[in-house]
Amino acid sequence: MNGGGTFVVENKVLPGAYVNVVSAARAVTVFGDRGTVALPLSLDWGVDGEIFEVTTEDFQKDSLKIFGYPYTDDKMKNLREVFKNAISGVFYKVTTGAKATGTTAPLTATAKYKGTRGNDIKIVVATNIDNPGYFDVTTYLGSNKIETQTVQTVQSLVANDFVAFSGTGTPVATAGLTLTGGTTVAPTGTEFQAFLAKAESYDFNTLGCPSSDTSTIDLFIAFTKRLRDEVGVKFQTIVYRKAADYEGVINLENAVTDAGADPYSLVYWLAGADAACPVNKTTMNKIYDGEYTIDTNYTQPQLTAALQAGKFIFHKVKTTVRVLKDINSFVSFAELKNSDFAENQTMRVLDQMANDEAALFNNYKLGNTPNDDSGRVSFWGDIVAYNKQMQDIRAIQNVVSENIKVTKGEAKNSVRLYNPVEPVNAMGTLYVTIVVI
Repeated sequence: MNGGGTFVVENKVLPGAYVNVVSAARAVTVFGDRGTVALPLSLDWGVDGEIFEVTTEDFQKDSLKIFGYPYTDDKMKNLREVFKNAISGVFYKVTTGAKATGTTAPLTATAKYKGTRGNDIKIVVATNIDNPGYFDVTTYLGSNKIETQTVQTVQSLVANDFVAFSGTGTPVATAGLTLTGGTTVAPTGTEFQAFLAKAESYDFNTLGCPSSDTSTIDLFIAFTKRLRDEVGVKFQTIVYRKAADYEGVINLENAVTDAGADPYSLVYWLAGADAACPVNKTTMNKIYDGEYTIDTNYTQPQLTAALQAGKFIFHKVKTTVRVLKDINSFVSFAELKNSDFAENQTMRVLDQMANDEAALFNNYKLGNTPNDDSGRVSFWGDIVAYNKQMQDIRAIQNVVSENIKVTKGEAKNSVRLYNPVEPVNAMGTLYVTIVVI
């Protein structure tokens, strides 16, 4: 892994890009794709102990194979919330447990993954109608027929997407071997730590923390701060009702009121929406189009107080539920980090630029370009071109090439980039003066 993060003095050992994002003093007061969310999931079927990546298309076409349930099943509700907006997901099953198994001698069948969903697997063995010396071995998941294999011996069976076979000899006909013993165990802090450790090596735009446990939320916040500030990986994290006071953490206020649903379930939708929001857009006023019922019972003074406290909140506008303002939890404004940093649209621009400029350096300049005047002019040209692209899509404005500086650092191989930017935000407040003439 290359070095990266912020710097105070030029004392870094690891080669890489170190990026400081600060506010300019004032009198008052290559584009990477977006759309990837990282989430730990409580599942009763799916890959055990490893990160797995799923696209929207994968989810729609192969939900049964990946997660053990059809796309329309109520068990897939949270994932449907994610993929209302997200393009892809970096997922990890934080639930543990045991695999379901079943034996009808000489055949033993074992579920592919741990979890209670394995108890819904049934194996039917029947003599093949056309060849009496062969047997049809059919796998069912609930009422879904998965496949049929026609074999003479048990050892000829091959594993499918749901079950592995073992044993030797001639199959024995059975109307139905139902697997049993599959269990799903709720996650602890250990499983969430394992997820974060593995997620660190993946690229994503938004991390979701689907939990109301204070220790778990604190773990996610600490992880976010470390990766953003020390490693230089820029993303934002969605947490439920936690005043983190940090631009990398979005503090979701609203609970869902559906019977049996976790109150923090809106984290799934918001994580997907934030991840998929383009660098030149905002989620402000975005309509919630998910399946949950959201508590929007807030007065105007309460909404105002929520925004001032750095809470991301939804409100009701006639018959629709909308995002009130696209903000994060940062509220401790100062000269080097002012109120601009509380705007998620601003943070998307700054994070995108930090990630892209670091990638530009690491992928094309690091170890390849001499650190002389010509080399630095080349790097300067790339940065100017990138800034103008960002201006063309109206993510930033007032780009002045001469204000962008690339200079030699203190060491022979170090380079300093000074890149002043002015992010563009969407219109949010209208003040009207009507003059009667």
